[in-house]
Formats: sequence, C-alpha cells, structure tokens
Amino acid sequence: MRVCIIVEGCYPYIMGGVSSWTHNLISQMKDVEFIVQAIIVDRSMRGKFRYNLPDNVISVREIYLQDDDWVGVKKRKKLKLSSMEKEALKSLIFSNDIHWPSVFDFFQSPDITLNNLLMGKDFMEIVEEYYETYYDRVAFTNFLWTMRSMYLPVCIILKNRPPQADLYHSVATGYSGLFGSMAKHLYVSPLLISEHGIYTREREEEIIKADWVKGIYKDIWIQQFAKFSHCAYEYADKVTSLFETARQLQIEIGCPKEKTMVTPNGIKPERFEHIERKAGDDNFIHIGSVLRVTPIKDVKTMIHAYYYAKQVEPRLKLWIMGPLDEQPEYAQECMDIVKMLNLSDVEFTGPINVTDYLGKMDMFLLTSISEGQPLSILEAFAAKVPCIATNVGNCEGLIHGERDNFGDAGIVAPVMSISRLSEAILTLSKDEGLRKQMGMNGYRRVTEFYNDADCMETYRSLYRTLTERSNQTYFAGKE
Repeated sequence: MRVCIIVEGCYPYIMGGVSSWTHNLISQMKDVEFIVQAIIVDRSMRGKFRYNLPDNVISVREIYLQDDDWVGVKKRKKLKLSSMEKEALKSLIFSNDIHWPSVFDFFQSPDITLNNLLMGKDFMEIVEEYYETYYDRVAFTNFLWTMRSMYLPVCIILKNRPPQADLYHSVATGYSGLFGSMAKHLYVSPLLISEHGIYTREREEEIIKADWVKGIYKDIWIQQFAKFSHCAYEYADKVTSLFETARQLQIEIGCPKEKTMVTPNGIKPERFEHIERKAGDDNFIHIGSVLRVTPIKDVKTMIHAYYYAKQVEPRLKLWIMGPLDEQPEYAQECMDIVKMLNLSDVEFTGPINVTDYLGKMDMFLLTSISEGQPLSILEAFAAKVPCIATNVGNCEGLIHGERDNFGDAGIVAPVMSISRLSEAILTLSKDEGLRKQMGMNGYRRVTEFYNDADCMETYRSLYRTLTERSNQTYFAGKE
C-alpha cells in the first residue's frame, strides 16, 4: 500500500505535537510506503528536516505557499477564460455553491499559469464584482492586491499535481485538506482527514487576534479557511478527531456525522517504567514543561505564574524543556522576562529526551492558548506526574477523566490566568501526598485508554478498510 500523507507547517521540519504523531505513525507502519506531501511557508525551509525519515518514506514533496517563483511566471501570453472556467473561478471567490470538480480541473489545466491568472483581466473582473457586491467602502486597489495575495497560496496548491497513491491522509483540513480533496478527485483514491485541532476555529482565533490583517479583511480570510474545511469534509471518506467535543464541533461546522470518529492519541507507557526519579536529598520542588517555545504555548504567562508562586514557595524550580529555534525572537523575549524579573531557578534546556527528565519532576505545567490532545500531558501521566493545564482542547478531559472514575490527575486553570495558575502551583507544591495521588490517577488513565498500540491499530484498520472499499467500488464500476 502506498499512502500520501499531507502535512501543513509541521512534519518533518518542526519537532513535537502533530509532527511527533506523524513520525510515529509512519515509523510503526513499516509495511506501508509513504509519500510525505509537505506544505510549508516558503523555500527558506526547503529540505531542513528535523527528523530522520523512516525507511518506508519513499519521497518528500514540498509546496511553498509564499513562493515568488510562480508556476509559469515566464509565460506572458494573455489568458482568456471560457465561460465555464470563469464560473468555476467566480464560485471559488464568491464561495457560493462551489463546484469543486470544475475548480480542480480548471487549475490542473496546463494553459493556466498563476501569473497570467492572478494578473489577468478575468480575475480582476471577478474580484471587482465581488468588491462591488460586498465591500465597496474600501479602496479597490488595496482590495485587489489583498485578493491576489490571498489567492496566490490557493492557486499554488491547486496547480501542483498530487502524486498517485492508494490512499490520501491529510493531517488537517485547510490547505492540506484542499490538496487531498483534489487528489481524490483526480485519482478516485480514498481520503482520510485527521484533525488534531479544529483547523477552522484555530485559524479564526488566530485571525481575530492578528495584527497583519485588519477590518473587513479578517472576515474574508476567515471565510477562506471555512471553505477549505467544507471542501475537505465533503470529499473525505472518514474524518477523525481526538476527543468527543472536537467531533461534535466538526459536525457543527458541517462535517456529515456518519463520516466522523474519535481516535485518541496514544503513547508507549512502557518507555517510562524505569526512568530516573528525583533524588531523595533534592529539596527543590520541580515544575516541568515540555513544549516548543512559541507564542501559542504562552510561555510568558507560565513564567509570570511561576514568579508569583516562587515568592511564596522559594523551593520551586521551573524547567522549560523544548526547542528554542522555531520562533527565536519570542524565545529571547521569554528569557529576557526571566532576567528582568531577576528570577532564579529557571532552566531553558532546549530539546530533550523526555524520559531523562520527566521522572524528576514534581508537577507538569502547560499554559497553552490552543491545544488538541497534548502528547506531553500523556507522557507526564506515564511518568506519574500530576499536571496543571489551561482549559484548552482536551486538557480538561485528560485531567478530570471522561471515561473513568480514577479521579483528578491535576488542576485545570483558565487561559492566560496568571493568578489561577500560580494558585494551582502552590496547591500542589504544599501537598506531596496529593501530587502522588494525582500522578497515579493520571498513570492509570493513560495506561487504560491512551496506549499507542491501540491508536496505531485503529489507523492500520482505517487504511485497510478505506482502500478495500475503494477497490470494491472501482471494480464494481468497471463491470
């Protein structure tokens, strides 16, 4: 079996999270050939892999969303769209009853180049009509160039010919889901979508907070990502999510209920059976956090929460463990805050092997503003370490339990609440017995419900079922 796994902005360029999950999936399915279709920002990331690719990865293909080297940029021939082509493009821009097969076929035509399309008369006329219908209170020139920049990555995605495979597995909706939908249309192979977070909602939150997009353009960008998700849900044969609340959100957004299923994350608890524990003469109370030092993890809130707790309990020590180079400016700002607050006992370790550190921690801390179902919490549970986490994604379900009565495995706090996070740190720091009990509750939960072997078997079964069903449909059609 050959699977094209489609990833956006993560594997194999960034460590942790979805990348770790993807790498683990590929590594464990040794009898499956994988083509990694990577969608990344620009050519500066080209070939800069952070993972040693498993032997069953037969190729990595890259698509650059912000690419100055437009497909066909040297062709200056004027483009005149047929009425059907123009209607297909218009439906895409207006988002009204988009006929995706026509859109996919339109962009796959060798006569269409990005330069002669985006700079051509037809595109400008459609944008002008869209502008006059909805947005004529802003300057048209700015509007036109915004639409060109917005549709450049879409066009780049749709001009790239997917590799042929028995199954397409998109690890999100968004651009990767759009690419997977086109691949299914072109080759009639099944499409599996796995959402670790709900892409549409995550992009919506991002855009609302963003400084780079303002006013009416926020709405246009939000609509853009919504249409990608609707397309992916329409074309997908199966859509997975990590927990039930996420599945319900997919249905609310527009995914047919019968396509959805919950497939929790999993880890190998046995990796943590013989890890080194805290030394008996160690008087520190260690707080550990395994993460990428990026704004979405809200490390600044973590540092400030630690600062206030440290004033009450001087024995606290904070370990911030994970890559510092994904957004180095933000990482430096975090280190500057530590220096400005004159904070002692804060360690930025960089990338680590979690089994070398987690057993020495007294508690685990995660202050993210967005998550799916964090593998880092599952690993802390496997190490019998209680967790403090913000109420995002499935953190509350993991800590309080959804399918058991084992008891709390930590404390949940509101997003960006320095005071509540600080209180939670102090609550656990004062009670060693509570820490041990919560740590054991988490250990029971992860071993019972979040085992990696079960997760991988679910995906192996999905791969097998979807390809068998596709083959049966194909041969039935041939008859």
